[in-house]
Amino acid sequence: MLQYLSIENFVLIDKLSLNFSKGFTVITGETGAGKSIFLGALSIILGKRADKNVLNDTEKKCIVEGHFNISAYNLKGFFTKNDLDYEDVVILRREINKQGKSRAFINDTPVRLPLMKELGEALVDIHSQNHTLTLNNASVQMTVVDNYSGHNNVLSQYQDYFKKYIRIQKELQYLKEKNIQTKADQDYYQFLFDELDRADIIEGEDHTIEEELSIQNNSESIKESLTQSISILQEQENNTLDQIRFISQQINKISQYHNGAEKLSSRINSSIIELEDIASEMENISNNIHYDPERIEELSDRLNTLYQLQQKHRVSSLAELIEKRIEIDKKLLNISSLEADITAKEKEIVDLRKQLAELADVLTENRKKSIPYIEKEIKTTLTKVGMPDAEFKVKILPLDDFTSDGKDTINFLFSANKGISVQEISKIASGGEMSRLMLAVKSLIAKKNFLPTIIFDEIDSGISGDIAVKAGEIMKKMADEMQVIAITHLPQIASKGDNHLFIYKEKINNKTYSRIRILNSEEKIVEIAKMLSADNISDAAMQTAKELIAN
Repeated sequence: MLQYLSIENFVLIDKLSLNFSKGFTVITGETGAGKSIFLGALSIILGKRADKNVLNDTEKKCIVEGHFNISAYNLKGFFTKNDLDYEDVVILRREINKQGKSRAFINDTPVRLPLMKELGEALVDIHSQNHTLTLNNASVQMTVVDNYSGHNNVLSQYQDYFKKYIRIQKELQYLKEKNIQTKADQDYYQFLFDELDRADIIEGEDHTIEEELSIQNNSESIKESLTQSISILQEQENNTLDQIRFISQQINKISQYHNGAEKLSSRINSSIIELEDIASEMENISNNIHYDPERIEELSDRLNTLYQLQQKHRVSSLAELIEKRIEIDKKLLNISSLEADITAKEKEIVDLRKQLAELADVLTENRKKSIPYIEKEIKTTLTKVGMPDAEFKVKILPLDDFTSDGKDTINFLFSANKGISVQEISKIASGGEMSRLMLAVKSLIAKKNFLPTIIFDEIDSGISGDIAVKAGEIMKKMADEMQVIAITHLPQIASKGDNHLFIYKEKINNKTYSRIRILNSEEKIVEIAKMLSADNISDAAMQTAKELIAN
């Protein structure tokens, strides 16, 4: 419940602090005194957006702070999930500087506004006169029935599965679209892979081919050079080897006379052996070189193939080309795995639909059981607020597919007068009737759920007299289960308040400010008498005010 509210520099409020109590609190005041300003200030710590237009003094920042006792609201999970310190009394604060920038805090921890809004919705339900229009909303109608049915755990479990179901459906759609695209690419990738696979590329073979082609294209020149070299070395008269052998013989002759000659002889003999081996190797090379036009064509074709493949795949080496083949192979494998993924997702959806169907059946059954009681209680409350002939029906219709609420839709049907068949609320209910119907709905929810704080913002429009008394009694009864705050212009409702706040204007130095104060017992009687007879308070008005409070 709301325990304390502090407002600084907000519209017509310069500085204000209020303590709130349990039970039924009423707020009254003359038109334009600032009742909506008070509500606006409270709204911004519940997550509503605000800008620098709310500043009373544009040179100072606006600060609104509220203290809420949340010990009975089972909200520890919210704080744990969002890494916030939990206290039984939570402090919500908003600061808006003169540039219009806003900061939000939960227990002095800076938070983003959506997080503050999420917590605020769990703490305070603000119900304005315009809010009655939401009773026409199918989602709101479903929420009313579900709150009464008390199957929050089942609904939460269903909605978790439904979120997963929607997510898997999107993933499946993505995979199918991707599969269509990849199927179109599959033939192309397969062609590229087969082409590279047939090429049977060996890293470095291009250099080997280039070398062999160079030999083939220059075979005549090579053979000629080798033949001449072999001839000079060992075939022609006075060839090199014969001359070296002669030198060897001469050195051997002097070896007996000079020790160094023996070493020279050994080196010359080694040279002879090396030259003989060189000559033999040149003969082998020469004998193995054969000009082969067909081989040249074969090598040229192979080299062209390799070059073309490199150019086609925009790579600069055979190693990169081999890597490209591996890459394409992986793409083909991924295309195959896509179909397996699609099959798995389709199976997952079948399983989820089965789980959703089971939970949706439970929700439907619970709603059907609750509807007669809802209809009866709403009709009873409507009778209390002066609508004895009103009819209220809840229609539940099956849907073809799952929604976030199950496989049903809820439709509230209403008739205010006898003999008029029930129709959709938007088609038949007047403003006053809508206010009383919404009050009946809120009263119904309060009986079944321990709600936090509810604020009624002048929803008493269109009612008066004894009906207003009954409306006040309903609000006071609701306050047995929750904190109820009502901004009202009706004395019949104001008289039911356990606590009475009065909003008024005050002029200081030609500037207007909104003020709020708590009325004591005597002040409360005077205020209600004013509401009954305007500024000229008669003895009769005072007596009526006392009677209203006493009753």
